[in-house]
Amino acid sequence: MKHSKSGMLYLVSTPIGNNNDITLRALDILKAADMVVCEEVKEGNRLLTTYNIARDVIPLNEHNEQEQTDEIITFLVNGKTVALISDAGAPLLADPGTRLVQRCIEMKIHVTSLPGANSIIPALQLSGFSLDTFLYVGWLSPKKEIRRKQLKDLKKETRLLVILEAPYRIKPLLRDVSQIFGTGRKAAIAFDLTTNKETIYRDTIGALTTYFERNPRKGEFVLVIEGA
Repeated sequence: MKHSKSGMLYLVSTPIGNNNDITLRALDILKAADMVVCEEVKEGNRLLTTYNIARDVIPLNEHNEQEQTDEIITFLVNGKTVALISDAGAPLLADPGTRLVQRCIEMKIHVTSLPGANSIIPALQLSGFSLDTFLYVGWLSPKKEIRRKQLKDLKKETRLLVILEAPYRIKPLLRDVSQIFGTGRKAAIAFDLTTNKETIYRDTIGALTTYFERNPRKGEFVLVIEGA
């Protein structure tokens, strides 16, 4: 049951590279929202400027999540409309905002999601693997020993694996995967999805590891690995 006087929290997906991937509904909500919330104010302003939308952007990140959540909840309880966006892609996936959504649910403030661009589905579609079932692993630890332990726990997983990582850590990630999973398992790496630099590399883990050791490349990427 919706809080009788509350506003609405919209979770708005935004483009991951190609600005034309914004939805008409997302534009309508961003124009109408009383408040736009984003992890980084600079990225939020950049997005709104792209579509000629004038709105103040409120930061919500790991440094201020608790206090900002309280402020946004007060705003919602007073009947205002809030749009939560990610720096790119779908909100809440490896981004702040879960605490805000949980509070809204607890207080019966209505929350709805506006689906749109994200990196996970395109990477899966372009991988060439069967998509009957997969496991979204998300971000592994930046610390080598913890990352290796996480990969060891996934070694016998039979589902397709979807892993995200920072652009500058592709080589150490592939080295670890190659050593722990073996070199023969097939994988696909999707780079710079939706942009004019979009590239999909498909090969064995061993071949991909060797290739990127010899041909360093930076850019946003998603790693998809076949199951055991």
